[in-house]
Amino acid sequence: MNRGFKNAFLLLAIFQALHSLEEYVFKLWEHLYPARLLSGLVSDDLSFGFAVINSTIVVLIFWSYLIPLRNNVIWARKVVWFWAVLETLNGVGHIWFGVSSGGYFPGLYTAPFLLLIGVLLIRQLLANRTAA
Repeated sequence: MNRGFKNAFLLLAIFQALHSLEEYVFKLWEHLYPARLLSGLVSDDLSFGFAVINSTIVVLIFWSYLIPLRNNVIWARKVVWFWAVLETLNGVGHIWFGVSSGGYFPGLYTAPFLLLIGVLLIRQLLANRTAA
């Protein structure tokens, strides 16, 4: 995987961190039942539980960049596929929630970037299917 591809993944990681921050600031757990449920599994303080879950996601995506992707491990493509699909769906979901609610939904501002970068990575992965 070339440098531009790796930089695109790093950009995805950065936007996921910003996305998580936006969700936290605008209290996604108050607007989306699954977020409230997962947060409650971590802590009775939903804001803390949500912060723990989202911090874990951010750490995992940056770990994916720093270890498998930068070191060109054999399973790095699978890791990138996972994150590219997940973040594309995340972007679509937040945009859909915003449109269906008729206004702002927590995470909506950063969602288009996750969608765009996720689709870009998927297109690159598909174009280079023969690479290890």
